[in-house]
Amino acid sequence: KVELVESGGGSVQAGGDLRLSCEISGYTYSRFWFRQAPGKEREEVAGIDIPGRTRYADFVEGRFSISFDAAERTLYLQMNSLKPEDTATYYCAADPRTMTDMMARDLTPAHWGQGTQVTVSS
Repeated sequence: KVELVESGGGSVQAGGDLRLSCEISGYTYSRFWFRQAPGKEREEVAGIDIPGRTRYADFVEGRFSISFDAAERTLYLQMNSLKPEDTATYYCAADPRTMTDMMARDLTPAHWGQGTQVTVSS
């Protein structure tokens, strides 16, 4: 059984930093961070797979970094230089398939965390 438990959200001022964590139990190959702002569609923020390949949404612009600590079984999202438009509920997600396969078949991750709120004030 795959379970994802998030932590690390909060409120910061613009320009501040936050690190989100997501402890993952069970087998997964691809791990992601998504976000959803009120009134907007959910969007992928970043993804990482077992070999360590990463991908980022264009809006990240080099400000965020996704990583996975295998010993701790924890997925991280380090967010720097936060902007008010980064305000959203952030979700970690994971799937046993490769990111390439998921993209080719337009698949969404099978497993999701409960979400953690990030609020950036101007």
